[in-house]
Amino acid sequence: MAIRVMTTPVGPLTLQSRGDAVCAVLFGRRGEPAEADAAVLRQCEEELTAYFAGTLRTFTVPLQPVGTPFQLSVWGALRQIPYGETRTYAQIAEAIGNPKACRAVGMANNRNPISILIPCHRVIGAGGALVGYGGGLEAKKFLLSLEGAL
Repeated sequence: MAIRVMTTPVGPLTLQSRGDAVCAVLFGRRGEPAEADAAVLRQCEEELTAYFAGTLRTFTVPLQPVGTPFQLSVWGALRQIPYGETRTYAQIAEAIGNPKACRAVGMANNRNPISILIPCHRVIGAGGALVGYGGGLEAKKFLLSLEGAL
């Protein structure tokens, strides 16, 4: 596993890859950098830098999240939320064909290992409230403001 830490406007992010794909983007410093010059992590850092500069809206770096089939379906639906838009937990549950799974969608959202690239920050509460985010609500607010979604 390759690990790289980058500084961002929302604090340090730890980037992790396995092989030629990113498997985690985590808030904070996690572990010691190792094989930090992995090409996929350089691409990930370049894309995140462009995203934070407001010049990138779609990530192309290969991703390989690890999760249950249900989690993978939720994370796939999250990747379909366009830049600058939000969805509710209920809308994601409907999108995966399980309209009663709002709470399970919330749990899958909470377990998303690839923050920002799999945009769980674009999921909001039914009344439009900014609820729960692994990086903290200030980071969620920052990301949604950056994208013009607030």
